[in-house]
Amino acid sequence: MKKYTYVWVSLVILVFGIIFVPKIVDRISKGTIVENDRMNVKPKEAPLAYITLNDKKKQVPAFDFINQDSVRVSNADFKGKVFVVEFFFTSCPSICPVMTENLVVLQEEFKASENFGIASFSITPDYDTPQVLKAYAKKYGIHDKDWHLMTGDKEQVYDLANNGFNIFAAEMPDAPGGFEHSGLFALVDKEGYLRSRTDEFGNPIIYYRGAITEKKGVNEHGEKEQISALKEDIKRLLAE
Repeated sequence: MKKYTYVWVSLVILVFGIIFVPKIVDRISKGTIVENDRMNVKPKEAPLAYITLNDKKKQVPAFDFINQDSVRVSNADFKGKVFVVEFFFTSCPSICPVMTENLVVLQEEFKASENFGIASFSITPDYDTPQVLKAYAKKYGIHDKDWHLMTGDKEQVYDLANNGFNIFAAEMPDAPGGFEHSGLFALVDKEGYLRSRTDEFGNPIIYYRGAITEKKGVNEHGEKEQISALKEDIKRLLAE
């Protein structure tokens, strides 16, 4: 019986070689075996990181301001929404127009989503009245009902920027327009937590560059645009 068993095993191996080996050799010679197998792999994407402070997930601080329609808006109005945060001023002669342009791109990208919003806080609230903000919105094509351009108490705005979001803003007479601020965007998830993707070392990037357009790609300092990355990450949070 053992002899017959060996014969059958030999026959199976022979048939396999005749049928399949030429096909495998053909795939290797055409370079398709690796490519096809690779395309079938669906790597699991890591979730966006939470920004932490003292080992606690950082949430959006409470705020309460007036928007361009003279309507009171608070952090509660963004509950259940993914939203982007910026600090700007309408008379800014430098980076603010570019930042607004990029946010308009996001507005159009997610215009069909009821769960996306933008929070723009003016760092010159004494000048940026609701009427001024309304005119600014019209000038730049801001029309989304969930994009709030907000003004209010100056000390509260600066405390929100520097301590709440840790996004620098300050009065500086020598700076363009008399005020200095970063061109960064913060990304917030539906539960009010600050989130971001990670860098090549696994550390959260924390903020996204808002003063470089996708079209330009790279600024004069060699820094790459991050609006395309921000788009991807907004989609990921909307899907959570």
